[in-house]
Amino acid sequence: MAKNLVIVESPAKSKTIEKFLGRNYTVRASMGHLRDLPKSIFGVDVENGFQPKYINIRGKGELIKELKTAAKKADKVYIATDPDREGEAIGWHLAYILGLDPESSCRIEFHEITPGAVKEALKHPRKIDLDMVDAQQTRRIIDRIVGYQLSPLLWRKIRKGLSAGRVQTVAVKIICDREKEIANFVPQEYWTITARLRENDKAPIFDADVIKFNGKKLEINNAEEAAKAEAALKEAAYIVEKADKKERKRNPLPPYTTSSLQQDAVKKLNFSTKKTMLLAQQLYEGVNVGKGGAVGLITYMRTDSVRLSDVATAELRSFIGSTYGAEYVPAGVNVYSSKKNAQDAHEAIRPTSVERTPEAVAQYLTKDQLKLYTLIWKRTVACQMKAAVYDVTTLLIGAAGYQLRAGGAVLKFDGFLKLSDKKELAGEKEKEVPYLPEQTPLKLHKLMPAEQHFTEPPPHFTEATLVKELEEKGIGRPSTYSPTIQTILDRGYIVKDGKKLVSTELGELIVNMLTTYFKDIINIPFTANLETELDEIAEHEANKETVLENFYEPFSHLLQKADKEIETVEAPVEVSDVKCEKCGRMMVYKQGRYGKFLACPGFPECRNTKPILKKIGVKCPDCGGDIIERKTKTRKVFYGCSNYPECKFTSWDKPTEQHCPKCGHILYEKTDRNGNKKLFCTNENCEDAVKTYKGKAAANAKSK
Repeated sequence: MAKNLVIVESPAKSKTIEKFLGRNYTVRASMGHLRDLPKSIFGVDVENGFQPKYINIRGKGELIKELKTAAKKADKVYIATDPDREGEAIGWHLAYILGLDPESSCRIEFHEITPGAVKEALKHPRKIDLDMVDAQQTRRIIDRIVGYQLSPLLWRKIRKGLSAGRVQTVAVKIICDREKEIANFVPQEYWTITARLRENDKAPIFDADVIKFNGKKLEINNAEEAAKAEAALKEAAYIVEKADKKERKRNPLPPYTTSSLQQDAVKKLNFSTKKTMLLAQQLYEGVNVGKGGAVGLITYMRTDSVRLSDVATAELRSFIGSTYGAEYVPAGVNVYSSKKNAQDAHEAIRPTSVERTPEAVAQYLTKDQLKLYTLIWKRTVACQMKAAVYDVTTLLIGAAGYQLRAGGAVLKFDGFLKLSDKKELAGEKEKEVPYLPEQTPLKLHKLMPAEQHFTEPPPHFTEATLVKELEEKGIGRPSTYSPTIQTILDRGYIVKDGKKLVSTELGELIVNMLTTYFKDIINIPFTANLETELDEIAEHEANKETVLENFYEPFSHLLQKADKEIETVEAPVEVSDVKCEKCGRMMVYKQGRYGKFLACPGFPECRNTKPILKKIGVKCPDCGGDIIERKTKTRKVFYGCSNYPECKFTSWDKPTEQHCPKCGHILYEKTDRNGNKKLFCTNENCEDAVKTYKGKAAANAKSK
């Protein structure tokens, strides 16, 4: 048996690390938590200092036995769980199970899974940070109190299966409040006018927007006012009143935090927050990169710090200079400030080695892993490059009491934009405006017709903007954003409409009830303040028991009052047009773990249920039945025949009623991340089709 035992959380990580350490080390995985509060009972003694009752998690018995055996045979045991509060708590539970003294040097911590980082961590073992453990326990106990005392209230007053949570309910409230804003929004009409001007008949033409009249901001509220302004501007003499030409710098963005990575992955890659974190976990835990074997490609992906280590910045600056040229390396290291309350224990998310370019590792990664790695790699390299430099020209132009503004910017030095691809640079279109001295008279080439506009309501939240809102309001931590969104989606409190997150009637009902009776607890300031208190516990600036007492005393009083005053209400029931074939009642829509389904309202006498068949209006090419939309257990959409299992037709891509003009084969539809729909033929014998298997991308059929 090896002399040393290292325990990590995941098997993928253990395999990677074991290759680094050689024969004197055995690496095993705990598979996450081994002890937790029991599911069947409350498990917190509120009368005796909120003592938690931990038990070994069911199903982990064999694993615990194996770890105990390995620990007894080892001379030294190192606990190498994740470098955050959750990981510290898992390590503390491990120490208890294995009989280790948490005050001994049994804990090691590393932020990237590379040979150097792991071996360096083994040189500096430390004791388990009990303050961090207390912070995690406080969060777990408060969440247990809310979940096990507030959720039953919802069961009694609305229906079984509902849940409330300290963070999840506030997240639903944020979405519900936005939906109310949108519903109550009253659009306001306004008009804009643009003039196309030039110095003389041969000079370049440029656009100028009308912005003021008689020194005040111009507000055109209707067609009559627009027509009056147009008439005056058509007859006016134009002259440059003020001219300004200067250099403007555009600085690179800081390296990724968990929040900013999730936001960018939603916007640029169309990844859900759940998918982003899953892929990031894989990149962190280790990927086999050929001769070098398995290695972690990125640093720890749960962080709210934008700090980079001195070693990382030195490597980045050297790489930038040798790859792009010395002119792209700034005089000093670019330093970024983390947001208030950010935990600075971890670095920002970055590649473990900048030399592992996306091109160098592409053959070892899946398509989605490569997309996310490329996003992280480019952002990290860009953050240590020089700023982009623009020449900016601004003209203020007078015309019969009106003032117009013309502005243009031309890229002078690309700096960090060197890493941008063509699509990204498409948004950097240069708009040139000639520099003209003051008092230069101008000619009106054309007055563009006045354009009518209406003010827009605030946009619906998307996963990206909700993560941003939660972060800005101080609700939750980087590790909680993705599971929070997934939970409220699974519970049916919100739904996804394309990329939009929209509240449901059930979500609004629960939020209204809870905010009426628990407005001092289910709100943004309280939730954000609690996060600050958890930080203070972790930093030994607050006491665990005091924080719990301050939470529980008002909460318990509110709970008693609410239980007495809230009347039982019926959750909204949506009746379908499907008749129960067993009893004849019209079936109703119910929300389950995997989404909506049809159920007989005669329960418990009639227990008939069936999936919702969402027809797409296309007949099955094999048997002529209806094609319906289905979902896998992981919520991925596919298409199949309603006559299943008699007919086995299935497709990842959406069938259409159109046929290929070359071969007559049915055409399928694919939507890219920009929302563009393309039709393609899957007939491998058709000259107009690229072969497609298992949903891989195919060429767009040239249908006429």
